[in-house]
Amino acid sequence: MTSLTKRQNNIRRLLKPRHVCIVGGQAMADSIARCADAGFPGEIWVVNPKYETLGGRKCYASIADLPTAPDATFIAVPREATIEILKELAARDAGGAICYAAGFAEVGGEGVELQKKFIEAAGDLAVVGPNCYGILNYLDGIVLWPAGHNGRKVETGCALVAQSGNIALNLTYNDRSVPFAYVITSGNQVVLNVADFVDALAEDPKVTAIGLYIEAISDVAAFSRAAAKALENGKPLIALKAGKSELGSALAMSHTSSLAGSDRMYDALFDRLGVIRVNSVPDLLETMKFISIAGLPKGDSLAVFTCSGGDGLMTADLAEDVGLTLKPHAPDQVTDLKAQLPNFASVTNPLDYNTSLWGHEDLLTKCFGTVMRGDYDAGMLILDYAVDGETSLKACNASVNAIIAACHEHGKMPIVTATLPELLPAAARDAMAPKHAAPMQGLPEAMRAFAATARFARQRARLTAGSAEDLIMPVTPVLDGKTRIVSERDAKQALVAHGLAVPQSRVVAPADAAKAAAELGFPVVVKVAAPVIAHKTEAGAVAVNLKSAAEVEAAVAKMHQSVAAYEKGLKIEQVLVEAMVKDVVAELIIGVKRDPQFGLALVVGAGGILVEMVEDSALLLLPTSRAVVEEAIQGLKIAKLLKGYRGKAAGDIGAVVDAVMAVASYAEAQRGDLVELDVNPLMVLPTGAVAVDALIIEAEK
Repeated sequence: MTSLTKRQNNIRRLLKPRHVCIVGGQAMADSIARCADAGFPGEIWVVNPKYETLGGRKCYASIADLPTAPDATFIAVPREATIEILKELAARDAGGAICYAAGFAEVGGEGVELQKKFIEAAGDLAVVGPNCYGILNYLDGIVLWPAGHNGRKVETGCALVAQSGNIALNLTYNDRSVPFAYVITSGNQVVLNVADFVDALAEDPKVTAIGLYIEAISDVAAFSRAAAKALENGKPLIALKAGKSELGSALAMSHTSSLAGSDRMYDALFDRLGVIRVNSVPDLLETMKFISIAGLPKGDSLAVFTCSGGDGLMTADLAEDVGLTLKPHAPDQVTDLKAQLPNFASVTNPLDYNTSLWGHEDLLTKCFGTVMRGDYDAGMLILDYAVDGETSLKACNASVNAIIAACHEHGKMPIVTATLPELLPAAARDAMAPKHAAPMQGLPEAMRAFAATARFARQRARLTAGSAEDLIMPVTPVLDGKTRIVSERDAKQALVAHGLAVPQSRVVAPADAAKAAAELGFPVVVKVAAPVIAHKTEAGAVAVNLKSAAEVEAAVAKMHQSVAAYEKGLKIEQVLVEAMVKDVVAELIIGVKRDPQFGLALVVGAGGILVEMVEDSALLLLPTSRAVVEEAIQGLKIAKLLKGYRGKAAGDIGAVVDAVMAVASYAEAQRGDLVELDVNPLMVLPTGAVAVDALIIEAEK
């Protein structure tokens, strides 16, 4: 058995142990009792050489004295002693360990050296942390946790993997009926990281979804493999990524010694892997709950019911914000609804069924059913339990029963949403969950959850149609040596070999520029070819739209002066003369950047002088596919121009996709050496697309 396979097996022992061990002092007495109280049927052992008993359990003097190697061990001793306990566990071939102690690489100094010893001591153990709270398994009643918690045993549910122990602790006390199956805190991720947990949880048939609180992903390739596995196994990932700001990134580094990384890169990674990204703790909880209780919607067609015009207006605004179109009712439905509602009622979506039906479950069921027989995937009832007694409570329950009955009759998803989280009581939520009606707390969170899960369902169908291997990020070596700039001519020729179109050109001595221009045909562009200058415009090393030999000679003479002024002693050795590209519809940029965490990232967007002015671009991680590239281009603001804006000629979008794929092909072929690549601008024509400038920076060989 290889080391990696053994550790993967040990993770499964850790998550579903047959026996557990707790190493610590008096402070762990309550935790020992909680582990027993949670209903864990296996053996619970305690190690402490100073006491005979702790938490009502016999104490063993050492790991060596235990009856057998424990599957899961919670270590609550100082950092130096933690390392010694790990050595003892590894010697006994134990399963996994949770390390509560802090003070390793996150504090710098001697902590860095201690972390190296920590890793060496761990061996093949599945080690969580250090600097973490531990693991809660609500499926099997396992509490390896140093403090209180407020979860309850479940048959199925969602898993939470959090890099912050305190956030995980707080989330166990949520008042939102989120059915947690597991709560796992990953801490510093010295041995096990988020990817390891996702990989194991993706295999658990009782896990409905996996929520992530992430400060950093330490191994992008491993995360992509685990996320692809979760996607294939039907386990949606919902991620809250912290550390987006410059300050947040710095705090992430000090918190768990994690490099936060570019937020745009995370967006690209999550989109590639079908990960649902959320931006707040309430959104994380509500989306996990939505999936765990109601599942995934079949589509994004939503019918909304309110008893308030204000709720309807807010819902309509939110629907637009999240990209949902609330379709109107069919003519036959409108006719039937008008017969059921007062004359003053407006039959729209959202439907304000007003107080005339309030409290009448039979009439509400008929009304809601009239809508749900139509072309909708889900029905959302907006309802706040603002009750003042038994009568108003029964009226609220009548509305809930009606939406559930109407949706079930027509095979649609029922959703009940309170505008204020506190106005959907636990009793009501508990009654809805067994009927797979999502009890949502907060209207914005509910709308975002529905839109995100509907989008995920579509995306999953597309992503799983191909091979999971296509989603996995390759390992890209980090380059930290010297680099060199490839000449523009050589850069273009290298890209031409992969299918990129470039203008006809000549590289000649400055004195021969006019002759070369005449051979190509006017107008032309002249640039300094040697020496290599990265920023030609700033150096005055480029001249465009030259229409005669005289203009070419004048431009070259001016370049001699500009280049000499730009850098003392610099002399022009060769110039590049190119045919001028005409009839341009739009200018784009195609770029590739090497990132130490994410590998090669491709950017496509508005180019030329618009690059920094409008910031209209899409970022994709390589490798990518033609379909993904085309979708990204269609999502740009400049796509309107490419499609023919206000009667002007349309650009050749197919040729743009060809150009992007040519650049991507070159980048993939040079993954080992490529540092940076820019094609700017790519001139998009009515037929074709031509790269008129190219910059390649590569590692020195």
